[in-house]
Amino acid sequence: MAVKIRLARRGRKKAAQFDIVVADSRSPRDGRFIEKIGTYNPQTNPATINFDGDKAFEWIMKGAQPTDTVRAMLSYRGVLYRKHLQLGVIKGAISQDVADERFTAWKEQKDAKIEGKRANIGTAKDEARKSQLAAETKVKEARAEALRQKQAAALAAAAPAAAEGEATEATAETTEEAGA
Repeated sequence: MAVKIRLARRGRKKAAQFDIVVADSRSPRDGRFIEKIGTYNPQTNPATINFDGDKAFEWIMKGAQPTDTVRAMLSYRGVLYRKHLQLGVIKGAISQDVADERFTAWKEQKDAKIEGKRANIGTAKDEARKSQLAAETKVKEARAEALRQKQAAALAAAAPAAAEGEATEATAETTEEAGA
């Protein structure tokens, strides 16, 4: 029986989530599986990958073949690197202690890199929000200034017209008085 580690889709339309499952290669994508070892949510940034690394490692060592996407996930989380080190231990090239030490060092470095990416994404979102708010404020102030200028121009145009109207009335009154 050829065993695959692959994704089984779940979730609604346009909001996919996946289970990481170990299944017979002949079974359908979302059909029967041997064991569920984790979940994958591509909707988050960075994508959320939760799986039992020990179970995945056991299945990989038993000969289960991961699909391309799952292979990338396993590599990202260090399962394939752990397999590589374990094969070195089996062949006698390195000891188990050295393999564990190398894997731990790699894992710490990878976790720091992931955390840095998360922090960078959060900072980028905050910066984008601040710049958008500043741009909106600038546009709002420009509109308010344009409105003030328009109102000042309307008042200035109304003031001479009113003064002209008063002057015409005064002239008409003086002519009436003179003519009377």
